[in-house]
Amino acid sequence: MAATIIVAISIVLFVFAVVTLWWTMHAWRTPETLAGTRFSAHDGTHSLSFSLLLPARHEQQVLEHTVQRLMESTHTRFEIIIIVGHDDPETTAVAERLASTHPYHVRVVTDTNPVKNKPRALNTALPYCRGAVVGVFDAEDQVHPHLLEHVDHAFRVTKADVVQGGVQLINYHSSWYSLHNCLEYYFWFRSRLHLHAQRGFIPLGGNTVFVRTAALRAVGAWDGDCLAEDCDLGVRLSSRGAKVVVAYDSTLVTREETPATLGALIRQRTRWNQGFLQVLFKGEWRRLPTAWQRMLARYTLIGPFIQAFSGVAVPLGVFIALFFDVGTLAALVSFLPLAPMIASLMFQVVGLRDFGRQYQLRIGPVHYARLILGAFPYMLVLAVAALRAVWRFLRKRNNWELTSHVGAHLAVGQAESATAARSQA
Repeated sequence: MAATIIVAISIVLFVFAVVTLWWTMHAWRTPETLAGTRFSAHDGTHSLSFSLLLPARHEQQVLEHTVQRLMESTHTRFEIIIIVGHDDPETTAVAERLASTHPYHVRVVTDTNPVKNKPRALNTALPYCRGAVVGVFDAEDQVHPHLLEHVDHAFRVTKADVVQGGVQLINYHSSWYSLHNCLEYYFWFRSRLHLHAQRGFIPLGGNTVFVRTAALRAVGAWDGDCLAEDCDLGVRLSSRGAKVVVAYDSTLVTREETPATLGALIRQRTRWNQGFLQVLFKGEWRRLPTAWQRMLARYTLIGPFIQAFSGVAVPLGVFIALFFDVGTLAALVSFLPLAPMIASLMFQVVGLRDFGRQYQLRIGPVHYARLILGAFPYMLVLAVAALRAVWRFLRKRNNWELTSHVGAHLAVGQAESATAARSQA
């Protein structure tokens, strides 16, 4: 019986690891595919107007920098709507000061909902949007000045309903886990999301996402009770046949920081996983028109839990195979998932080198060592977050656990600017 269970689990994990690796490599399969994932050159036309939503809760440390960065946009038709809570005077003071400094571009909307979370804040601001396109950013985002011009062009040439831009965690050196967290984002926005967009099912990202205002209102905006409101919106838009375009360019990505502590990372990942469970059981994905899209949706929504399970099951299976009498065939099969996992780790090593080159970051032996030695501990961290998500989901604990920001990604940007300035001197 034990041998049968080991063989069955090993085969499932092997298939999951192979599929995950294949999908992660999507953008790099051919030079044409890689080239097709980028923004095309814009034509300088500003035909669309943007309402940029900026929910900010206890973000007084980073909000001003984000708004000032948005004000540097080369696009001329945009408004910034900062959404603050009625119980958050510190952030409100910063927001009001920014609005008085930039009265033409910046407005403040107060969220009076007794229960605060991001989707409710966004829904509060939506009636005030005057732009043809609604864009969402987080309060700590570092947005490129040319991004809106590229997004404007992408909407026009592709006739898209949604344009998802790239987001990249950048402070890879801050902690042992930050390197893994940065690479997760790199592979997700650089490669995986493009596959989802092509297949007609996409869990959207939480920011640097732009949706035509009419399309957003037509699907009922965001689910105010969902902990992964971005994923949920993507599922509903996909099920209604919306055209989604994903574009990634390392010079245009929105830069963010990893959670400052391991506990914050676990809470953040717990929220995402719990949100995926909510979306799975809501069942909207069943309205997708094809069986392939529904399969992709089901696989994606349960993916974090299979990944977490593999982090525990693989070493346990190998241990049982080595030290218990389960038969030669079962013992051999138990090692099967290790092959694609090792291949995936090697691909991450190559990806780390690529990441460093694209962002002009210094990647040294210590970072490769962190990547390899930290791979299994990071899987365990993800497993803990997945288990915690299930526990909270079963107990119906759906409160929003806010991830605080300290601006670690800004230090990386400043270091790069200093380096560039020195090189130009």
